[in-house]
Amino acid sequence: MQRIAVVPGSFDPVTKGHLDVIERAAGLYDELHVVVVHNPDKSALLPIAQRVALIERAVIDAGIQGRVVVASWSMGLLVDYCTDVGASVLVKGVRSQVDVAYETPMAIVNRHLAGVETVFLLPDPQHALVSSSLVRQVSALGGDVSPYVPPVVADFLATAMTP
Repeated sequence: MQRIAVVPGSFDPVTKGHLDVIERAAGLYDELHVVVVHNPDKSALLPIAQRVALIERAVIDAGIQGRVVVASWSMGLLVDYCTDVGASVLVKGVRSQVDVAYETPMAIVNRHLAGVETVFLLPDPQHALVSSSLVRQVSALGGDVSPYVPPVVADFLATAMTP
């Protein structure tokens, strides 16, 4: 039986912390879906298609493309996507107790709704304090984001954010 998992997120943009979680999760499951989801509570910098393209390139650059599918989902509950692709696990990177507190109720509901379990992965300590919103802010103010994002994202933001 193939073990399929989903790593969801807004990935606006994908960071080295996200990629760390993706790489480690890819080693734990036979197939891993990285799913860009629309979060109506957040104001997005990048369109979803651009986020998918950047993740695809980062996954190729990391050498894990054979085990990873990158997709987007905005048609309902995330567990519906899981059911559609046969995934029984959601993998969430958590940086702090605040993340755990936010993710726990969703994990319980996802298990109740569709039998989908949630696995929490802790980030590599060097990425523990980096968020997409921090990257967006640093980039918007002209700062160097290359320590925090994959090279393809740093190059894209340097070009896209230049006035």
